[in-house]
Amino acid sequence: MKSLETLCWTGGVDGHLRLIDQTRLPVELVEIDCRDLPCVCEAIKTLRVRGAPAIGIAAAYGVCIGLQHVIGGAPAAFFNRFSQVVSELAASRPTAVNLFWALKRMQEKAQSLRDRPLAEIAAALLDEARAIHEEDRQMCLAIGRYGAQLLSTGQGVLTHCNAGGLATSEFGTALAVIFAAVESGKTLHVFVDETRPLLQGARLTAWELRQREIDTTLICDSMAAQVMHEGKVQAVITGADRIAANGDVANKIGTYGLAVLAKAHNIPFYVAAPTSTFDLNIASGTEIPIEQRDPREVTHGFGCQTAPDGISVYNPAFDVTPAELVTAIICDRGVIQPVTRDNIEKTLEQ
Repeated sequence: MKSLETLCWTGGVDGHLRLIDQTRLPVELVEIDCRDLPCVCEAIKTLRVRGAPAIGIAAAYGVCIGLQHVIGGAPAAFFNRFSQVVSELAASRPTAVNLFWALKRMQEKAQSLRDRPLAEIAAALLDEARAIHEEDRQMCLAIGRYGAQLLSTGQGVLTHCNAGGLATSEFGTALAVIFAAVESGKTLHVFVDETRPLLQGARLTAWELRQREIDTTLICDSMAAQVMHEGKVQAVITGADRIAANGDVANKIGTYGLAVLAKAHNIPFYVAAPTSTFDLNIASGTEIPIEQRDPREVTHGFGCQTAPDGISVYNPAFDVTPAELVTAIICDRGVIQPVTRDNIEKTLEQ
């Protein structure tokens, strides 16, 4: 099967961003065209595009879209608009560090060319966005190659949320490991957590694995402990939205619980993420901002009321797994094991 491409740029400097609307999966495969900045911001906020790497790529292209109508104006207006565009995109989701990493790269590129004609700057920004896109593709391939070595044929592998092609440029992070292992001839059975409340595992990960005809079983989040207890799982692999300097990992809510369960059952817990997901400016996970989402995602999931009116709801989108529960971090520069600040710094310096 051809690898899934969750987003792409269509046209030249005056082009637009086309992406899969992930809110429509798994029932419908629908692409939408984002031709203005509000459309890109809305797509990120509402999870039409999601997954830390994919959000970063979308934001980079969003900068290009947001500047299109000021390319023919004065430099001062162009750079004022640039600051506004970056601020709006940065406010779209707070936890995934790839968003801010990509925006910083776009800012640095624009500043390095500040004295050049605006048309030249705009073209260079599109080239930079395309470079971010291609670099993520290559990083995902490398993650798959490194991670596949950690899996053995016949194993059961549990994953949470969606860290496949839909969350990245094309191949995924956690799922890239599984894809690469299967392509190398290993036989795996993948257990997929539903991932409540938005069911990214059921709607997206299960769909991607079925597209590739990989042996897959969907379970409710609360079933993970029993599946581990029955000896059906020999490895847990998740993605990450931000990794602190000490190795603490922010990922979709429920990841921390899986890490605790894996530790209790003596099962390795792996995190797969590109180097762009590391945030060395944050010492530990306590400093990672956790996005709070709409209570109706819990009380009225997919339009069906499942809780009494007026009930109080706590709905964090992410949790933080302490580094000591992570067996290894699989990134595009190798496998970090054990997960320590020194090992992270050495790997990222390569």
